[in-house]
Amino acid sequence: MPNDPNPEIQSRAAVLREALNHHNHRYHVLDDPEISDAEYDRLLQELVSLETRWPQLVTTDSPTQRVGAPPLEKFESVAHSLPMQSLDNAFSEEDVRGFEKRIRRQLALEEPLDFTLEPKMDGVAVELVYRDGLLALASTRGDGIRGEVITANVRTIPAVPLRLSPVGNQVPALLEVRAEVFIHRDAFEQLNRERIACDLPAFANARNAAAGSLRQLDSKVTAQRPLALFCYGIGHLEGTMPATQGEILDRLRSAGLPVNPLVRTRQSIEAALAFYRELEVRRPELPYDIDGMVIKVDRVDYQERLGATTRSPRWAIAFKFKAVQATTRLDGIEVQVGRTGTLTPVAHLAPVEVGGVVVSRATLHNQDEIDRKDIRVGDTVLVQRAGDVIPEVVKVVAAKRSGAETRFKMPDGCPDCRSAVVQLKGEIALRCVNADCPAQIKERIRHFASKKAFDIDGLGRKIVAQLVDKGLVKSFPDLFGLEVETLAGLERLAEKSARNLVDAINASRKIDLDRFIFALGIRHVGEHAARLMAREFGTWEKLADARLEDLEAIDGIGPIVGQSLVSFCSQETNRRMMQSLLARGLELVAPAESNTSTDGLAGKTFVITGTLAGMTRRQAKEAVEAAGGKVTGSVSRKTNFLVAGEAPGSKYAKAESLGVVILNESEFRRLLETPVEAGPS
Repeated sequence: MPNDPNPEIQSRAAVLREALNHHNHRYHVLDDPEISDAEYDRLLQELVSLETRWPQLVTTDSPTQRVGAPPLEKFESVAHSLPMQSLDNAFSEEDVRGFEKRIRRQLALEEPLDFTLEPKMDGVAVELVYRDGLLALASTRGDGIRGEVITANVRTIPAVPLRLSPVGNQVPALLEVRAEVFIHRDAFEQLNRERIACDLPAFANARNAAAGSLRQLDSKVTAQRPLALFCYGIGHLEGTMPATQGEILDRLRSAGLPVNPLVRTRQSIEAALAFYRELEVRRPELPYDIDGMVIKVDRVDYQERLGATTRSPRWAIAFKFKAVQATTRLDGIEVQVGRTGTLTPVAHLAPVEVGGVVVSRATLHNQDEIDRKDIRVGDTVLVQRAGDVIPEVVKVVAAKRSGAETRFKMPDGCPDCRSAVVQLKGEIALRCVNADCPAQIKERIRHFASKKAFDIDGLGRKIVAQLVDKGLVKSFPDLFGLEVETLAGLERLAEKSARNLVDAINASRKIDLDRFIFALGIRHVGEHAARLMAREFGTWEKLADARLEDLEAIDGIGPIVGQSLVSFCSQETNRRMMQSLLARGLELVAPAESNTSTDGLAGKTFVITGTLAGMTRRQAKEAVEAAGGKVTGSVSRKTNFLVAGEAPGSKYAKAESLGVVILNESEFRRLLETPVEAGPS
């Protein structure tokens, strides 16, 4: 056919596929990239261009197939060839020793046993089926016998190889892999920040986010979620099964599948107990959530002899960490109104200690979530700190119901201003549409004064509430007209405190343009989008006059964010408010132009730990970002520099072990002035 690609083009496409799959594996599985993100993107774009012109070049293992497939109407189900069983749990060292003694008795062994030890990921179990080395099927665990087919969604996970690497120049005709899908903590926090900035409800925890992402009918949504994966076992293999659990994991690694690097093999039961205690200590510093440790008999022939019960293998056990859950009474539900009018139900709880913290409030997210869990006022509920941080109600203890509990229904009107509430198309949440709602004004003012915005010290929740309730502040410009005498008349605000607050307000008049944009609380415009806009336009006046197509032309700004900014700037009330703000003497500082001295930090990753003497962590983060770098919360092989202040903690030791360049504060300041190449690229 005249439209068929010539052999040279076919060869080039094959080379690009192989190179991109190789670099994808280096980056997402080995955490050791060989090329820059920009170079990877260039290779990918070249392949996309070839496949767009000649669709016959597209293969099932092409990196371009990770973007998602057309939406499904529903999930199909599939039977697992071998059941995906759950594990029995151990909660004490005595339980673990009893597990080992029971196995030795069943095997009639006198000599000690070897075990493989794996961190127990707090994720979602899946099965991947490879036929002749190609990913053919992926499914959820389901009920252990049958699961839902999620192949299109799993294809979008960067760590999942679409084609296995040969082991000994061979790939098995059939390999069924058991794995756990999860989201790294940093990625989860960023995902929630983006959702909040887009006025979407935050996920309660990383596990829920991973589970929800895998069950999207539209895999293009899944492709936008930061999913990762660790493989831990084999279901069925056509060929010779490795002799030990450790060799199974080595086989998976050699085939290009990601395996948790913390796994330990050929360990005694005493070593297992010691590793458990080590994991408990290291748990807060790990980049992902774990809820215990899995102990498996190492020899596969012993596993086969031990067999399984109807629900669990006899040769493995999960040694769970101490619970960060507790039961308490739900005394009431309060509906809070956010700065964009979103109504959120919040549970008032009888105070209870959960994981060392006293909890008296927990989010209930929305009416659908309350109905799904059948939560009623007066219920005894199980509460946990999601991700060990955010309190949430896990479930109701129905057995403790007395019959006096009452169902809850979201109000028809705003609980603060009594205006009607609406449910916008495509949204679960209810929203108060009264822009003059006092609750919204309070939240907007608090956001405006927050640390990431104007950073007005002393302007806390109670002071803001008084200012709004007394009619002293109705919009942002009113803050800059406050006087000491007026503030001193507020409850619990003496003259000295009032003067300090006025000084803080005056000191905030000079502000970076990106922080100013973020402070306005424009729906969908978060920190990142504000920074991109500030760098592109340089002044508020230019940004306010920008057209939608100008905004969409910025890499990282989509139509939803762009339209929200345009809508905000087109409203006459907002234009008058901005004129009034600028008339109060605000000085908006444009982003510094990049220069030769700062270009060297482009693409470099920093972690900041400990206390810095001459700057706050936020100031250090802003300095890195202004120089083209980025700051993350955990040390990995991708980290280029660790900036260590006083009392740096465990991140210092991890950076040393990985060979990351460690800077003290003076060295960090010199680097900002004259960047140098260092660390992995």
